[in-house]
Amino acid sequence: MNLTASIVAAGCGAAPARAAQWVAPIQAACDKYRISAPLDVAAFLATVGVESGRLAYTREIWGPTTTQKSYEPPSKKASELGNTQPGDGRRFCGRGLIQVTGRRNYTLAAVGLGLDLVNHPELLEQPAHAALSAAWYWSSRKLSSLAMTGDFLAVSRAVNVGSATSKATPNSYSERLYLYGAAKKALGLPTG
Repeated sequence: MNLTASIVAAGCGAAPARAAQWVAPIQAACDKYRISAPLDVAAFLATVGVESGRLAYTREIWGPTTTQKSYEPPSKKASELGNTQPGDGRRFCGRGLIQVTGRRNYTLAAVGLGLDLVNHPELLEQPAHAALSAAWYWSSRKLSSLAMTGDFLAVSRAVNVGSATSKATPNSYSERLYLYGAAKKALGLPTG
């Protein structure tokens, strides 16, 4: 599927000029990880749109908030993220267009992308790597097959909550759903 600035703008909720800057990196990432079916692309773009603040951020805004403080060891959340060293929470904060978070996910992404992300996590802030990390995450979690069922709530839960079968409502779900509809419309898919 050939992406355009208007498709990326609609699907990610981004301003046209910003979307135009992201077309090539997102297209390359989608091509590499075979995110090509319209329904899959719609789910991917909507997810990327929310997770990146409509393509405005490739790094998590750091407070630190109460949740972000829990990324630091010793805590249950830090353990889940594989954060073992003091400072790992901030060091391995969410980066990339889907916000890869935690030492464990950075280590997995490093292998998948062939980058030294453990020593240079900031590489995921660069547009090409930010887009590739999102598509790698999508592929490694087998989200294309889930997206193709049309169950966007399950896709959103898999990305934002950590489990497609969770009963929790993903953060910003109404925005996710809105962007999913906009992406489907831009791709010529039925939105009802």
